[in-house]
Amino acid sequence: MLKVAIKKVLPDFELTMNFEVDNSIMVLFGPSGCGKTTTLRCIAGLEKPNAGIITLNNQIFFSAESKVFIPPRERGVGYMFQDYALFPHMSVESNILYGVKNKGDQWQELYQELLHLLKIRPLIHRGMKQLSGGEKQRVALARALMANPNILLLDEPLSALDSETRLELQEELINMQKIWKIPFIMVTHDRGEAEKIGDQIIFMSRGQEIENKRISK
Repeated sequence: MLKVAIKKVLPDFELTMNFEVDNSIMVLFGPSGCGKTTTLRCIAGLEKPNAGIITLNNQIFFSAESKVFIPPRERGVGYMFQDYALFPHMSVESNILYGVKNKGDQWQELYQELLHLLKIRPLIHRGMKQLSGGEKQRVALARALMANPNILLLDEPLSALDSETRLELQEELINMQKIWKIPFIMVTHDRGEAEKIGDQIIFMSRGQEIENKRISK
């Protein structure tokens, strides 16, 4: 269970978030600049809130009161950036395995499983310039999951894709969450996408939670 109760002062407003998410998909929905990405960055440890607390499965990531701030590399968080942040000079395989520290039997099993589930086995020796947008998205997702994270953060991962590829990958994200059984928190400003993917949607405006809605499926 991820628990977030934070405040962060931004140039135009104060971000105030208070929510919990279990092993399901939560979507942060709202217009550009409303604080969605900042919320992800605070969870990941890339930004520090001014007040509050963040915990995952009772492990404290951040506590203003206790003066605790766990660095990003120690949080067990997978992060898929909006631009995918793939290395253009590396192959698909090298990108997926980047950052894997212990290359024993366990990582090999996980790697092979991801190649199969995401249908990217034929791509492993290709460079980034040879991939379509949908293929890059799958590679970025595989890299994030290779870290075997306790939570996955996705910052508008489908925004640059054509509508057909976007619909296909929406289904893949839903299926991957069911397999991994960890919290997924996804940012989008597409309401249809939010309602299709999310088990829970937080509607945001200028740093405030307008509504926290659970989706019946």
